[in-house]
Amino acid sequence: MPRATNSPASRARRKRVIVEASGYRGRRSKLYRYAKDARMKAKYWAYRDRKTRKRNVRSLWIVRLNAAVRAQGLSYNRFIEGLKAANILLDRKVLSDIAITDEGSFTQIVAKAKAALEAKPKVKAPQAVAA
Repeated sequence: MPRATNSPASRARRKRVIVEASGYRGRRSKLYRYAKDARMKAKYWAYRDRKTRKRNVRSLWIVRLNAAVRAQGLSYNRFIEGLKAANILLDRKVLSDIAITDEGSFTQIVAKAKAALEAKPKVKAPQAVAA
């Protein structure tokens, strides 16, 4: 009995891979063997870089906040500490947006953070004991 190759399904499967790889350069968009690898790598990079994008954007918010807060005479880490002490629950994305779009409101937020830092009790460092 002759071997059945299920040609229509195989052709459809290969066609689907080629269609998904359309837009790639050279043989990666035309030949099944290379399109399959290119598509697999593209999916891997897309998945990985969706995570990386979140890191990069958060880093951008922090850089913007640091610049805006230093203009007010405070460092970024002291600003975040002051926000926690003042119980201000805005995240970095919102704070960054406020710093860019509404400087007056941001100045008030920084003032509240500074006031909370001043009101916060100071903790003394433990003294070294001489032996």
